[in-house]
Amino acid sequence: MISLFQRGGPVMIPLLICSLFAVAFIVERLIFWFRLNRSRDKKLVSLILDLCDAGKFEEAYQKGKESRDFVVYVLLNGIAHRAYSMEGAMEAASERIIKEMSKNLMILDTLVTLSPLLGIFGTVTGIIFSFDMLGKMGIERPQVVSLGIAQALITTAFGLAIAMPTLIFYNYFISRVNHAAKEIEKNANILSLIGEKRSFEKKTHPIGEG
Repeated sequence: MISLFQRGGPVMIPLLICSLFAVAFIVERLIFWFRLNRSRDKKLVSLILDLCDAGKFEEAYQKGKESRDFVVYVLLNGIAHRAYSMEGAMEAASERIIKEMSKNLMILDTLVTLSPLLGIFGTVTGIIFSFDMLGKMGIERPQVVSLGIAQALITTAFGLAIAMPTLIFYNYFISRVNHAAKEIEKNANILSLIGEKRSFEKKTHPIGEG
């Protein structure tokens, strides 16, 4: 592997850096989503919505304040600010969550594009080297020409080897973010409807909150 790396020429150094960055950020995101999945509590989400539907907002807040579920976090922000702007509070909370979920994905996207381009750059420089040697030494030294062609093929292969798995993980993380965003939106809409219903009930029956 080391000899193959050396034969790839100087372009292998930035390719190696790209691969290290890709592995580091992929592992970081996998750990992040593993921890996020462990903190999910869909039963608690349903319980909070049921309590809010019954008008027990304070009890719902107390039930969920220790939870690390991201949907619960958004809902509790809405409950805490229901007297002012429930939807605005949930929107701000969801933006913070989605931003955290999308962390480093732009870097992975850049690496997916950059790695093959670096491989192509190595291909071009390798071919230039091959033709340069061919012009200087002629066809009597074919091994010199083949060295440049090998360099070209190695960098291309390494660039693709970095980009392909990185693209797979990038698309996986994007799909997780989109799914989480839909989950947040669905439950936030339910809570907003509950809040509107309770507000309407208070206006039509101004006796107090149930």
